[in-house]
Amino acid sequence: MTATVPVLAEITSRRQDEPFLPLPFTGTNPPPELIAQGAEALLYRTHFLSPSTPAALKVRPSKPYRHPTLDARLTKQRVLAEARVLVKLSALASDPTNEIHVPVVLGLEWDAARKVKGLTEDRRGVNTASGGGRAWLLMEWIEGKSVKQLLQEWDAWFTSVDSRVSAEEIAAQEQEVKKLLRRIGRAIGSMHNKGGVIHGDLTSSNIMIRPFAEASRPNGEDATDETIPKPPDLRGEIVLIDFGLATQSVQEEDRAVDLYVLERAFDSTHPRQEGWFDAEVLQSQDGYRGSFKGSNAVLRRLDDVRLRGRKRSMIG
Repeated sequence: MTATVPVLAEITSRRQDEPFLPLPFTGTNPPPELIAQGAEALLYRTHFLSPSTPAALKVRPSKPYRHPTLDARLTKQRVLAEARVLVKLSALASDPTNEIHVPVVLGLEWDAARKVKGLTEDRRGVNTASGGGRAWLLMEWIEGKSVKQLLQEWDAWFTSVDSRVSAEEIAAQEQEVKKLLRRIGRAIGSMHNKGGVIHGDLTSSNIMIRPFAEASRPNGEDATDETIPKPPDLRGEIVLIDFGLATQSVQEEDRAVDLYVLERAFDSTHPRQEGWFDAEVLQSQDGYRGSFKGSNAVLRRLDDVRLRGRKRSMIG
């Protein structure tokens, strides 16, 4: 057991030293900060043009186990597909009835090692054919917290309340959560109907709440006793992120599967809100059902998707 410790330390050190960052982000000051690492990409916090403008950098490193030509083709297809979806949804911002917000695309490169006119070979980095090609997507940085974080904070508040918090206040805060769930349903409906986009990985971690400009809490809450536990502020713009698995489709089946993925995510991550999901996110006229005319057909198809999911769970 002890013999594996130096080996693991060596692997970790080697991974930290690997030059994941492509040009032009290798020499930025301050350097990009690694925020998250997934199976397909790494997410950094960096800046755009000036340090005062934060930005999110999503880097797709090359996969050494894939043939270089196939790797370059797949990487290019995926980064361009994600960018196209974001640009398409961003264009809806001019619509006054728009319910969905996404990060704005600031720039992209599908092969950081490809030949660029005027750029010397040593500055381009490793050639794609040798496995060093990587793609990147630079996006607007979204301030705020994920719905997962906010609901976990709300659950912590709920379990910590004492006699100083009235039953009316608890009921009012439950209504705030339900209002948030309805807004999530409406945003997804706008994405499906107006955008014609299927997210592909809808979870509460991929739904952000960007605070409104005003910092004060409603109803004069800033003046209340600081010793009384306070629930998180659930107000703000709903912003969907991480469209790495997104596709463009208007099929009822695809939309229903998208909703089913989110429903399963809520069941496993937010058991306290699980009972509200169907009524608020899906069935409410202020939620998904009321977001567009074709929602009824999608929700009927969702019933079929649920049945198939239960059969798979029983069969194993």
